[in-house]
Amino acid sequence: MVMANPSLLLQSIFFFFFLLPCLSSSCPEYQKQALLQFKSSILAIDSSFHTLDSWNSSSSNCCLWDKVTCSSPSNSNSTSTSSVVIELHLSNLSALLMPSNLLAPLFFIRSLRVLDISHNFIYGQIPTLRLGNLSNLVHLDLSWNFMNGQIPALGNLVHLDLSWNFMKGQIPALGLGNLSNLVHLDLSGNFMKGQIPALGFGNLSNLVHLDLSWNSINGQIPALGFGNLSNLVHLDLSRNRFKGSIPFQLFQLKYLQYLDLSSNNLQGGLSPQVGSLQDLRMLDLRSNRLSKELPEEIGNLTKLQRLSLKSNKFANGIPSSISYLRELEELDLGNNSLSMEIPSDIGNLSNLSSLSLGKNKLTGGVPASMQKLNKLNSLDLEGNLLTGEIPLWLFDFKDLQYLYLQGNNLTWNNNMKIVPKCRLFGLSLGSSGLQGDIPEWISTQTNLSFLDLSMNQLHGPFPQCILMLDGNNFTGPIPQSISQISSLELLDLSHNRLSGNIFPVFNPQANLLYADFSSNQFSGEVPTTFPPNIETLALGSNNFSWALPLNLKKLRNLERLELQDNNISGELPNSLLQISHLGVLNLRNNSLQGSIPKTLFNLQNLRILDLSSNNLTGEIPIEFVNNLTGMIEAPPNPTSQTLGSTAVIAFRSKFFSTEFAVNELIVNWKKSKQGLSSHYIDMYFLLDLSNNQLSSEIPASLGTLKALKMLNLSFNKLFGKIPASLGDLQNVEGLDLSHNKLSGPIPFAFTKLQQLTTLDVSNNKLTGRIPVGGQMNTMADPNFYANNSGLCGFQIHVPCPEDLPPAPKLQDHDNKEEPWILIIFLTGYFNPSSPSNNHRHRRHHPHRLITQQI
Repeated sequence: MVMANPSLLLQSIFFFFFLLPCLSSSCPEYQKQALLQFKSSILAIDSSFHTLDSWNSSSSNCCLWDKVTCSSPSNSNSTSTSSVVIELHLSNLSALLMPSNLLAPLFFIRSLRVLDISHNFIYGQIPTLRLGNLSNLVHLDLSWNFMNGQIPALGNLVHLDLSWNFMKGQIPALGLGNLSNLVHLDLSGNFMKGQIPALGFGNLSNLVHLDLSWNSINGQIPALGFGNLSNLVHLDLSRNRFKGSIPFQLFQLKYLQYLDLSSNNLQGGLSPQVGSLQDLRMLDLRSNRLSKELPEEIGNLTKLQRLSLKSNKFANGIPSSISYLRELEELDLGNNSLSMEIPSDIGNLSNLSSLSLGKNKLTGGVPASMQKLNKLNSLDLEGNLLTGEIPLWLFDFKDLQYLYLQGNNLTWNNNMKIVPKCRLFGLSLGSSGLQGDIPEWISTQTNLSFLDLSMNQLHGPFPQCILMLDGNNFTGPIPQSISQISSLELLDLSHNRLSGNIFPVFNPQANLLYADFSSNQFSGEVPTTFPPNIETLALGSNNFSWALPLNLKKLRNLERLELQDNNISGELPNSLLQISHLGVLNLRNNSLQGSIPKTLFNLQNLRILDLSSNNLTGEIPIEFVNNLTGMIEAPPNPTSQTLGSTAVIAFRSKFFSTEFAVNELIVNWKKSKQGLSSHYIDMYFLLDLSNNQLSSEIPASLGTLKALKMLNLSFNKLFGKIPASLGDLQNVEGLDLSHNKLSGPIPFAFTKLQQLTTLDVSNNKLTGRIPVGGQMNTMADPNFYANNSGLCGFQIHVPCPEDLPPAPKLQDHDNKEEPWILIIFLTGYFNPSSPSNNHRHRRHHPHRLITQQI
């Protein structure tokens, strides 16, 4: 008799009791079929779909499929040995749009605890009722889709992410009390609006992470609603419309590590109680309207790694306690009203990699203690009142990549020679007293993508990397070597004395996006030697002549083309049709002739068109007006702000992200020049055909261009009546029809122009009563109605015939032959008050153009 091998016997027993159940445990058939039906729905939309290839009917066990997780048999609620599906990770399935009803099969898998369908292209209503079948669900992620509807009410949910969808409406008045187990809630990147209810999210006492950013929620931040979230670690309310002060209850959330309230309309000061958040790692309050001085208690946030208070109204000095924040890596206090000197011990922030104190009112010199900031990567001190020499030790930081010092009273020692240890990507030394040739050491910075040496006294040869060199004394032609700088994206050589008629020939693959050569002495034909991807090309105020070149069309990505104040002749070429992205076209004050082509302006993005002061003849074609579709509807108006002769605009490229000053777009309006801020150029819509020889009636279709802020047709030979449809220009602020041959009355529809601040119809043949009502009551300068045939009205102090009282009849009197002397007092038409006083009552629209008197 042969004895059995004991080891083999033990292996068999192990196989039977432990491995056999695993082989036999497969998902229920109905769950398998539900998953196959879901896959089939996707294949019906996307036949090339292969992400779920492991899901097939030949495989009996769906627990082995990709993106599927099952429970072990011992954890299953079933009495059988089979497992059930508890997790589905279905993110990034397809790049095609899919309706939300294709999710229906998944709602039969009631054992699900985790469902992730994020980062897909699913659109339509969130199937809230069907989701109610999944009563065991604790984790639901529907983020990065196109879904809308109600917030699912699943009582066991711990994690709910609906971010970056199309969720609309308000947060329910009674809050989200049925989601009391939530730990993580993300509703960011939607279209939610209205106010947060007074209860807020206070009944969600288990919340650790709450993100409501990138919505349109307004009103005040509810104090009690957020103050009760005692377990909160992460709170993001940025990019909304909250107003009022920051409730002090937020500063009592002792576990808070991340607080972002940026880009709202919050006001008031920063409470000293902020120092209670001693576990805080990130505090972002930028882009609000916070004011007063910064509290010394901010130095208690000793674990803080990032602090941004940029773009507020904080005043007085930087608290010395800021030097206690030894863990700080990023500090941004830029664009405030901070004054006094930079704290002398700011060098104690030894972990600092980014320091931005620009655009304040800081005085004194650059503190010597900054030499200890050996991890510094970016330093921005521009736009202050700093004095003294620019320290040479700034160029000893090995990791420094961005250095912005322009706009101070700092000076450069032109006698010093330096060998920088840094490799800069961005350098700004504008208005720094640089004289003579550009320093040689700049040519060693071969990584430079941003260089601003504007407003100095430089001349001589250019360095190998060029950007902002406007307002200097450079002369002669542009070196051909500029076109070889592969990383060059922004080039501003305006306001110099450069000349010549040959421009550098850029490689078609070059990265140049912005080029400004205006206000120089260039001549010859308009150059077209730029890369096809260039977006802004400014060539105004030079001596260019000849006709517009036909190959302008190769600059197919142009968004802004400025050729004003040259001597360009010929007709408008149809080739402009092919620059479909063009939004700004300025050809003012040239010698263009011929008619306006009917087929020219199939430019749907055109917002600003200035053809004034040329020799154009013929009619204003109806087809031309109908093709200006980009002027029909204005986008929502952003908040405007008045700037000077330059504007600061943000620029993000493949190499860097920064802000830089660019010249405004100058347009003519009556006897003044007005600068359109480049920072808000997208909100301006303008059509100027003045100072030509156009002769036709005004097309009624001009009234469809409701986005227009300014319409100028003056100094032409236009005739006929003023179309009543111009009263539909609901955004127009300036309307000039003067010096034509227009007849008939001023349309009563002009009383609908609620944004109107300037109206000029002088030097025509207009008759009748000047309309009364709305803004027309403020258009009371007689000069704007002068030299017409028969206008009347209180605006010009001329009574209309129908307003005069009837003359009394003369009676016969015996023995009296003397004639009667009739004296009539016309009260109201001879008001002794000055006409100019009426201007005090004019409505000032927040986006009025900036005016500089000539």
